[in-house]
Amino acid sequence: MSLPPNDDLPSKRPTGRRRGDSGARQAILDAAREQFAAKGYTAATVRDIAAAARVDPALIRHYFGSKDDLFAATLHIPPDLVQTATAVLAGDPATIGERFARAYLGIWEDPVTAAPVRAIFRTAVTTDKAADLLREFLQSRVLREVAPALGTDRPEMRAILASTHLLGIAIARFVLHVEPLASLDREELVAILAPTIQHYLTAPLPSRS
Repeated sequence: MSLPPNDDLPSKRPTGRRRGDSGARQAILDAAREQFAAKGYTAATVRDIAAAARVDPALIRHYFGSKDDLFAATLHIPPDLVQTATAVLAGDPATIGERFARAYLGIWEDPVTAAPVRAIFRTAVTTDKAADLLREFLQSRVLREVAPALGTDRPEMRAILASTHLLGIAIARFVLHVEPLASLDREELVAILAPTIQHYLTAPLPSRS
């Protein structure tokens, strides 16, 4: 797949210290995560990413092939994320709403997970590729792996209700910076969210049958 027209590769290397090959790939990934998280997929260009990483844009093609492939590479979620979520759900059912809300917000605050998570959610509403990756993550990781840990009826429905409710909160707080939500004390926000998440995860759900 070729790079978008607005990302034509320049013939001159950027100035500044040139990174060795061993560090160039990671530097590109780090810069891409920051650019995608801050600007979204469409606005973040290969030129911007290369400049932030202090590498020749040609290295992006060398390591990743295309902007699409680079974007996909930045969305690596740490492998212990699902295990952490499962451990949260395995505790006392009476306080599961509070634990779930706190752990979910923590994903958006932890420097290790925040950049890829914010990048995918910022762009999912405008880019089909990001939307597909988000849907795949929710279906394959949240529903199939995390939901069974609930040990209740309709676990997949409960997990997706809780996750999407918190997703809306997270986008408003961390991406759109909507006030007063954006500056609300974290523990106060957890206390507000906990009863609703508790209901989703443990209370009887209406059914037509």
